[in-house]
Amino acid sequence: MKRKIVIAVVTAAVLVGGGAGAVALAGGEEGGGVRSTAAGATGDSDAPAAAPAAAPAAARVTVGDAVAAGLAAVPGTVTEAELDEEDGGLVWELDVYGSDRSWHDVTVDAGSGKVLDKRVDRDEDRGAPRSASVSLEEAVRAALKSVPGVVTSVEREGAGRWEVDVRPQGGGERELSVDARTGAVGAATED
Repeated sequence: MKRKIVIAVVTAAVLVGGGAGAVALAGGEEGGGVRSTAAGATGDSDAPAAAPAAAPAAARVTVGDAVAAGLAAVPGTVTEAELDEEDGGLVWELDVYGSDRSWHDVTVDAGSGKVLDKRVDRDEDRGAPRSASVSLEEAVRAALKSVPGVVTSVEREGAGRWEVDVRPQGGGERELSVDARTGAVGAATED
């Protein structure tokens, strides 16, 4: 999945910027870390500098905004959010354990924040997620504080931790482990 994202990102950067990098993403916003900015443009003073030209302009929606849109469509608990390419565009794919006690797949457009699809996941054969002191949004904020960049994936790993994938400002991909009870960020590893 990461390979599809990287290929789409590089292709879009070349198409949009003619290879010069006209579009980049910057992280550090509350609740998400996916924000589109023109290369060289200035954002708020406490936001990190723009990442290298490596993302399409379509990814304007933060993971926090995607989660909010998904929960408005299907109330419950989001246990996973992943930025992915679908039908030539970027979307956030969410796993939601609904208040109806069913698992749902919710797809949110990464450019507009519009819910594109929501359906019960009949293949999902797992119970309710265990509660965690640290929410998905808090795990994202902790990860971005540790490694500024763009969140591309957040996933609950059992009861004990969140796995947060971040594309740092300098490039590459970092996988962070955030303790679901304390919010402590574990050692980052390069992919």
